[in-house]
Amino acid sequence: MNGRNPILILVLCSLVLTPLLSPAGASAAEEEVVRIPTRDGVTQSFVILRPAGAPAASVILFAGGGGKLKIRDDGIRRMKNNFLVRSRRLFAAEGFLVAVIDAPSDRQRDSLRDFRIGEEHAKDIAAVMAYLRQQAAAPVWLIGTSRGTLSAAHGAARLQQDGPAGIVLTSSVTRLSRRMADSLRQVDLKAIRVPTLVVHHQDDDCYVTPYDDMEALMGWLENAPRKELLIFEGGNQPVSDECQALSPHGYFGIEDKVVAAIAAWIKKVNAGR
Repeated sequence: MNGRNPILILVLCSLVLTPLLSPAGASAAEEEVVRIPTRDGVTQSFVILRPAGAPAASVILFAGGGGKLKIRDDGIRRMKNNFLVRSRRLFAAEGFLVAVIDAPSDRQRDSLRDFRIGEEHAKDIAAVMAYLRQQAAAPVWLIGTSRGTLSAAHGAARLQQDGPAGIVLTSSVTRLSRRMADSLRQVDLKAIRVPTLVVHHQDDDCYVTPYDDMEALMGWLENAPRKELLIFEGGNQPVSDECQALSPHGYFGIEDKVVAAIAAWIKKVNAGR
């Protein structure tokens, strides 16, 4: 633990030698493909996983990168190794109603550059949140990883009325790249007024998600009523580059520990509401 920062918690995880593409302990939760109308002529697809009992919370998971999961009737076709995508059953096993969100129908061919921080995306997120509230009387949280953190943060900043109960940002994008010229610096983080958990791996070497920016990010979240920074280490040896999912950037090999910590924080915050 960093004694200079009371909101920083270091979670130590031992090295795991066996590659783990389907996290151990994940339940065989049944998946359902849902498509709902959001904007004029636009539909939003997502995969739903239901917990065994009454949900402790509902969570919307936003993958990073281009965000295109290519969800079809038989489920998710692309980005299956993404941290949140491959860990979706772990969230269901924690008692959450889980929605894994695709790019909307009008963005299946185009880049999500600038879209994640725009009004149309916020409308799509609001529609998915409304659907989940119809399914369960439980607080709705937004969880993003890598570029998905823009979606989660922007959803909380933009949707002040009927917005999320809280957000979780994992492997947060704080720097620009030539290919994707948007980051959390382009989100109105001061407008976020819900509990916010920031999760990062101390060995994340992706150039747009540097570990050294995390304390600054916590400062940018100045109006979040409750915030905490969880730092992890350890895991499997990387089998992808530093900005892809099978590396510290995607918590490769420690998915179960990371999801358990996120779930515990959400449940603790919900219990204190």
